[in-house]
Amino acid sequence: MRDEVRRPEQKDGKPAVSDATKRNVRIAGIGALIVVAGMLGFGAWGHAQRREAALETLRQQEDDVPVVRVHKVGSTDAPRTLDLPGSMEAFDWATVYARATGYIATRNVDIGSRVHAGDVLAVISAPDLDQQLIQARAQLVQLQAAVAQAQSNMQLAKVTNQRTQVLVVQGWQTKQQGDVDRLTFQAQSAALNVAEANLKAGQAQVSRLEELTGFEKVVAPFGGVITQRNVDVGSLVTANLNSGTQLFNIAHSDVLRIQIWVPQDAVFGLKDGDIAEVRVPEIPGRVFHGKVARNASALQPGTRTRLTEVDVENSDGTLFPGLYCTVRLFIRRPQPVITIPSEAVIFNAHGLSAAVYEEGRVRIKPLDVLADNGANVEVRAGLNPGDQVILNPPVDIAEGMRVATVAQSRHVGSAGNEGEEAAAKRFPSPRLRGEG
Repeated sequence: MRDEVRRPEQKDGKPAVSDATKRNVRIAGIGALIVVAGMLGFGAWGHAQRREAALETLRQQEDDVPVVRVHKVGSTDAPRTLDLPGSMEAFDWATVYARATGYIATRNVDIGSRVHAGDVLAVISAPDLDQQLIQARAQLVQLQAAVAQAQSNMQLAKVTNQRTQVLVVQGWQTKQQGDVDRLTFQAQSAALNVAEANLKAGQAQVSRLEELTGFEKVVAPFGGVITQRNVDVGSLVTANLNSGTQLFNIAHSDVLRIQIWVPQDAVFGLKDGDIAEVRVPEIPGRVFHGKVARNASALQPGTRTRLTEVDVENSDGTLFPGLYCTVRLFIRRPQPVITIPSEAVIFNAHGLSAAVYEEGRVRIKPLDVLADNGANVEVRAGLNPGDQVILNPPVDIAEGMRVATVAQSRHVGSAGNEGEEAAAKRFPSPRLRGEG
């Protein structure tokens, strides 16, 4: 039976291919073509979808309206605030010098001591000055005696002259004797005048020395606190106009004066008597109230500022001379101004301007700025009360550009959110599209 099985014919020594094999090969080839065609079709479909998504995105970008925040402005004539740095000084301050030469015998005060006017701060021992006073008083007694003697001589010469003149008229005395007695009387009168003048000079010398000896007691010129002591018991002090010894420094700090330099743009809105607020960095949360007391009535040419002093009550002694502080002034406005947030100001090659929202469009208006206060800007001209300025305007903002406010954007509500979610699902991000 094995011999009866037919084998495939062979040509040229090669085995013949059966019909089943050929059929399988054709089926496989057709399948492969179908797969390739499907892949090509799917790729073309995906490309078309991506192209449609890109076109849709471009159309949305062209039709997109930026959403902006706006701020409605208004005019105000309230005083503007101006903060200036200042330094506190004692209302009265003095350096006490020695007016008598000698040694410090007693010292009654030290730094920080509070004194009243007339209190004895120190006592100077000046024996040379005391001896000079004793000598001057003795000389004054001599001068008083000399005046009494000259007065007696003048009285005697006067009586003698009167008698001689009578005798001369009667012929009992010569005219020569009459002239002698008359001139003697005049000489004695002049001698009396000299003695009286010497007495006055002696009295002045005694008074001067008594005043100098009075300076042996160093007294406080006014009530205050001793801020510096330069001597101690036994220290030699000299009374000299050019190189006199400094004994003490005293300051009256119940009222402090603060010197500030007010710029020119605030001078005309500030008057003496205006209130001021004083703040010290080391005392946070507390405001000291003062008033503008005086000013220099002239501006410094170099800085265009005017020296102004503010007085602050300090009866409780909280503040000290020399403290750094900040003074807040309230400057009157000559006319109402419009204040806008600084984030609404546009600065470019055309200067300062602001973008105003008007009926869905942008209007660019130039600004005439009066003052820049940091967080806000005062505008003199360019805006009207009721204008809605755009805050943080886009970089590409331009005249006539369409925009929508935040309130209008919220009016869309959930429909806009659903549209955004659908668009996000339909159109993947550019990065994902590039990866696909």
